Amino acid sequence: MAREGKTAQRVPAGQEALTRQPVPRPDGDAPLPPSDDPMSYTYTTDLAAIRAVVHRYAIQAGLTEARAIDLTLAVSEAAANTVKHAKSPGSLKIWYDAKEIVCQIHDDGIITDPLAGRRQPSLDASGGHGLWIVNQVCDQVEILSDETGTTIRLHMTLPPA
Repeated sequence: MAREGKTAQRVPAGQEALTRQPVPRPDGDAPLPPSDDPMSYTYTTDLAAIRAVVHRYAIQAGLTEARAIDLTLAVSEAAANTVKHAKSPGSLKIWYDAKEIVCQIHDDGIITDPLAGRRQPSLDASGGHGLWIVNQVCDQVEILSDETGTTIRLHMTLPPA
């Protein structure tokens, strides 16, 4: 893609986000407030960058390799829905405390099925597998969808220190 005689250069996947540290949230049992400064990443199509960022922070937060892979898969599935259905950029925010890591995906799309991801799709279904997988591998999944878009929070409990 040329613009004013210059060629656009692609930044390697997640390079900027990989250098920023996630911000732990204060410990406590209160509902999760929006973090004051969570790690934030905007994406359009580059899911490799999303996967790299999530895996790095999952390991840093204290998840085992297997659980980090599960969280990476879950976030990738949710982000893929943004690319496929929302047709708008998505945002990823990550934060953690001593008890859990949370990944939040937001886009401008709307999910109309209140049980999306809660029912196992049939093997021959053409869709619906992604959110079901998300619900299988995460400890808690919150979905809020209205006229302002869809927010999905994926929670994974950290092992005791």
